[in-house]
Amino acid sequence: MKNISFILIGILFGITMTKSEAISWYRIQEMFRFQSIHMYGIIGVAVILGALLFYIIKKYQIKTFGGAIIQIKDKPKNYKAALLGGSIFGLGWSMTGACPGPLYVLVGNGYWVILIVILSALMGTLCYGLLRNKLPH
Repeated sequence: MKNISFILIGILFGITMTKSEAISWYRIQEMFRFQSIHMYGIIGVAVILGALLFYIIKKYQIKTFGGAIIQIKDKPKNYKAALLGGSIFGLGWSMTGACPGPLYVLVGNGYWVILIVILSALMGTLCYGLLRNKLPH
């Protein structure tokens, strides 16, 4: 039953990404060229909603499906690592026109070429795993 809820949430996420045009290559290019506020609006709503949900989870001690209380720990501030990781993330996003979030939504919409991007993301994850000890954390 738990897996069905995850599938339904994934379908809802895919519909939301498609209807909001967040998977559109043209919308993403408009954002990186500062030609439209559309994507910044979507990202802004996501940040505000995420902050609100974090507040609610912490204040009311929301539990997981398994009954455990969700504990959100503060991350250590490492600006060097965040700058490096954010730059690589942004470079990949601008080169492919696809954020990692909607990659599978794009496949679901029939854009099979995005499988190359998914494979590249998996290879990048593998490289990170191999180089993790040498990177700033």
